[in-house]
Amino acid sequence: MQPQSVNQSQSVELFEAEPVNAARVRKPLYEKRRKIFPKRAEGQFRRFKWLVMLVTLGIYYLTPWIRWDRGAHAPDQAVLVDLASRRFYFFFIEIWPQEFFFVAGLLVMAGFGLFLVTSAVGRAWCGYTCPQTVWVDLFLVVERFIEGDRNARMRLDAGPWTLDKIRKRIAKHAIWLVIGVATGGAWIFYFADAPSLLKSFVALEAPPVAYITVGVLTFTTYVFGGMMREQVCTYMCPWPRIQAAMLDENSLVVTYNDWRGEPRSRHAKKAAAAGEVVGDCVDCNACVAVCPMGIDIRDGQQLECITCALCIDACDGVMDKLGRERGLISYATLSDYAANMALATDNGRAAIDPTRLRNVNGAFTDKVRHFNWRIVLRPRVLLYFGVWTLVGIAMLYALMARDRLELNVLHDRNPQFVVESDGSVRNGYMVKLLNMIPEQRNITLSIDGMPSARMRIADQATGDGRSFTIAVDPDKVTPLKVFVTLPKDSLAEAEDGFSLVVEDPSSHERDIYQANFNQPGAER
Repeated sequence: MQPQSVNQSQSVELFEAEPVNAARVRKPLYEKRRKIFPKRAEGQFRRFKWLVMLVTLGIYYLTPWIRWDRGAHAPDQAVLVDLASRRFYFFFIEIWPQEFFFVAGLLVMAGFGLFLVTSAVGRAWCGYTCPQTVWVDLFLVVERFIEGDRNARMRLDAGPWTLDKIRKRIAKHAIWLVIGVATGGAWIFYFADAPSLLKSFVALEAPPVAYITVGVLTFTTYVFGGMMREQVCTYMCPWPRIQAAMLDENSLVVTYNDWRGEPRSRHAKKAAAAGEVVGDCVDCNACVAVCPMGIDIRDGQQLECITCALCIDACDGVMDKLGRERGLISYATLSDYAANMALATDNGRAAIDPTRLRNVNGAFTDKVRHFNWRIVLRPRVLLYFGVWTLVGIAMLYALMARDRLELNVLHDRNPQFVVESDGSVRNGYMVKLLNMIPEQRNITLSIDGMPSARMRIADQATGDGRSFTIAVDPDKVTPLKVFVTLPKDSLAEAEDGFSLVVEDPSSHERDIYQANFNQPGAER
């Protein structure tokens, strides 16, 4: 395609790009996918997307291989979901099942973080860090490397099945499948020691669930990232339909500033010479050609738009060639857009005339509103940030203040008590001592209350007493069967119950359980 002249000294390539996924051409429910061949964009947002892709993929694929020394009695994998031991390890943090509220807190923070980002800068999550976006970007890198950029891929797709086409398609899909296998493989390494699991996986000795997981994730990655792409965002993801509740007139969204670009013309110089009003848009369709969602941003806000801002890069490049200000397509707020549109249309009384926004020298007047970062610091955003911060501080405090020694007690239900031959009453308890550090500890278990009561631990030759020292294994739950006996003439002491107390004399950590003591005739 030969570029068409739109300026005496500069030329801009015009693209025959159709927004095949735009709502105005897409059927209401579903239609067979029409392929999109996005052109590679160049600019600051594209560079930022490269950076985000490298960081997110690097974190995902490399994290299971990071080591973290926790001592001889704990795994040395920095991030590990140990299902067998029911633990979650994250560097120096260890989460036990009863501490699942930390995971719930992280989910709450993630939710408010998403609200915060969306209310401030629109669908930045979708455009830059969503896994679907990241993997589609990665698949497009492979596709462009093998088949070429937009025009070459379109010619290849429309052409006959030659040996060269077959070779390229096999190579592309083979690499896509390798990426899918690597994606599934990286996921399973979060649930077991990565080096050990890799050896057993290659030797076909890993558990069946590992192969099933890799197979499922390989299939979904290949299909979603390679075959469906924009359809996942358009038809499957609920967030485009939810985000409207998060946005307001001061949220940043990718916007075509038609108050400046309209009326558009591919022959602006001729139109201006004829005395016609002409905007900055030369209708080159560069913004459509680079869009991975297959839409035209000039149609206005659309749920298909993921605000990746590649159209901004494409349009800025065109404006640079034409010697005009950047920002025909830009991140803008609805309030700024409406104010500038009112200037261009004389408060809605006339058609768009971009000359109303410029002075005699051709520069924008002082009345034109431009983005100011202070608009981000508004009450709604600050409220989301405040809630997000409070949840984070509360979790951090709970994490730092938590004890690593816990006591769980369950009273025997059958029988609830036993009357011995001398009239004394015995109650049984299942006691679990939780040592939540990877070191062996000597823990003191004692009775507080019922001065006449005595305690005995089954299967331990410790006799009767009120306090015992017990060695507990590192990072383990130590179960004990404990019997508490109260003499016949001291049964009145049972009215107020008693407490079982565990304490680590070296760290002074302790936990207390208030227990009941059942006896004949007592209400239960």
